[in-house]
Amino acid sequence: MPPRKPPLSLQTTTLWDYPSQHYGAGQQGDSRYAGATPSYVIWNLLERYTRPGDVVVDPMCGSGTTLDVCRDLGREGHGFDLQPYRPDIKLADARRLPLPDESVDFYFVDPPYSTHLQYSDDPRCIGKLDSAEEAYYEALDAVFADAFRLLKNRRYMGVYLSDSWTKREGFSPIGMRTLALLVQRFKPIDHVAVVRHNKALRQPQRHKAAREQNFFLRGFTHLLIVKKETDSR
Repeated sequence: MPPRKPPLSLQTTTLWDYPSQHYGAGQQGDSRYAGATPSYVIWNLLERYTRPGDVVVDPMCGSGTTLDVCRDLGREGHGFDLQPYRPDIKLADARRLPLPDESVDFYFVDPPYSTHLQYSDDPRCIGKLDSAEEAYYEALDAVFADAFRLLKNRRYMGVYLSDSWTKREGFSPIGMRTLALLVQRFKPIDHVAVVRHNKALRQPQRHKAAREQNFFLRGFTHLLIVKKETDSR
């Protein structure tokens, strides 16, 4: 039996935990979509960093979780993806969205974490790039450059992504390397660890392998919060 969903409330530490992928009686986005963002993460960000009517953009919108949270909170959500999952998600490359400069109040992105999932057959898909190679970080940096273009001054962005470990390549510190890219353009606000509740972590054989092969399972996801500041006010 799944854990009972507690009422939503603002997280107050840098360790976020909620026992369900979705909040409330329904769901946000599609639970069948691989790699979907937990909706309470987006809810917390929008409650803290936006107001009703604000424009929110998700350039890798997946199954539309961000759009559903925006509707719940009265924000104007715009979702894009290389492989739109539903009609209200527009086709676009996150490295150059079809939106005017400084038109966005909050930007949220949950990019692929290396090549672990197959998102799209589109050759532009960042999920085809291995995090052991520089091309992956160059692609992320291009996304962040466009986010900077789109964001209004003194507004915020959240980047949600996990590190990677494979038997062949070992550990890829995606979170640390991504933060290093972000601070070249943005002011760092905070770094949150979000507890993972994916099914793989409940499989005894995964933990057995981690002990026997001397590696760690990914128990948290990074949430990097940054702010655009083009003045010294």
